[in-house]
Amino acid sequence: MLVLTRKLNEKIVIASDIVVTVVNIDGDQVRIGIDAPRDISIHRQEIFDEIVRSNRAALLESGSRNDVLLGLLKRNREQ
Repeated sequence: MLVLTRKLNEKIVIASDIVVTVVNIDGDQVRIGIDAPRDISIHRQEIFDEIVRSNRAALLESGSRNDVLLGLLKRNREQ
């Protein structure tokens, strides 16, 4: 992990097309602004974790449905 120290209005550039700017510092909270291309998803960690959990649940659910459908197709072929 790279750890950097930045002051108010200072920036960090990532891969030339993502710029992180410190926009406010209030006590122990730091507000940052992120300029990035629209095709790059940016989420807080807790939101990202929920997206991953939801995607896994949907995949498992669809996998179960696919197993049932495959079983039905196999039975139909055997008849």
